[in-house]
Amino acid sequence: MAESDNSGSLGKKVFFLHPSAVVQNQVVSELAQEEFEVYTLKDEAKLRQAIKLYPNSIVFASINEIMKEDAWDKLVRDIMGAPENDSIKIGIIASVNNDETRKKYVEQYKVPCGFTVIKSDFAEAVKQFINILNAADAKGRRKFLRLIMDNESNTTVNLPINGNYVNGLIKDISVVGFSCIFEVDPNLTKNGLFSDIQIRLQSQLIKAEGIVFGSRTDGTVKSYVILFSKRTDPSVRTKIRKYIQSSLQHNMEKELK
Repeated sequence: MAESDNSGSLGKKVFFLHPSAVVQNQVVSELAQEEFEVYTLKDEAKLRQAIKLYPNSIVFASINEIMKEDAWDKLVRDIMGAPENDSIKIGIIASVNNDETRKKYVEQYKVPCGFTVIKSDFAEAVKQFINILNAADAKGRRKFLRLIMDNESNTTVNLPINGNYVNGLIKDISVVGFSCIFEVDPNLTKNGLFSDIQIRLQSQLIKAEGIVFGSRTDGTVKSYVILFSKRTDPSVRTKIRKYIQSSLQHNMEKELK
C-alpha cells in the first residue's frame, strides 16, 4: 500500500478511466516517475467504488475510448452532481481537439482538471498533466511515494557485513531509501556506509549504495532505516518507481474486486 490518507494531505490518488494505449503505456509511466500516485481502471463500477473509498481522488476520463459520448456525459454528470463527491476532481482526455466537446466539459460541466488532447506527442501532454496535478495539490505534503510491504518474502535486501551477506526483509521502500528487519540483529551503526547493497524486488535485482540513518523498535522487532547515497545510479530510482507503481496498481485491483 502507499502512504496516504483520506484527507489528501499525504497525496491524492489519480485514476485514469479507460486509458488509451498511449496513456497507459507512456503517460501513466511518466507520471509515476514524477512521484504521482497513478492508477488505471477499465471498469466504471470500479471507479465508483474507488472514489467512494478515496473521496479526495482525481479522475481523468478518456472520452474517446470504449463508451459512447452520451454514456461519458452521464458518468461525468453523475459523479460531479453527487454531494458526496464534492472533493473529487475530474479531467477530460480526448484524442481530437473538438471545440464543441471542449466547451461542453470545460464551460458547461466545469470539470476542474481541464481538457487534455493527446495525439502522437505524449511528452507535451505529460507536461500538461503535471501542471494540472500540481495545481490540484496531488502530492499533498509528501515529496516521494513510499510503498509499504506486508511481510512479503520476495522483497529482500542483502547487506555486505564482514565479508558475508546478511539477508533482511524490506518493510517499506521509496526512492529515498528503505526500512528492513533481520532475523538476527546485525547491530548496524548509525551513518554506516554500504557500497554494495543488493535489493530484490520480486524477480528484479538491483544494486545500490546506502547509509544507515537509524533504527526503531516495534515491540520486539528492530528495524533499520537505510538511505540511498547520492552516488546511487539514477537507473535504480527509475526501477524503484516502476516497482512501486506496478505494486500499487496490483494492490488497488485486489482492493476493488
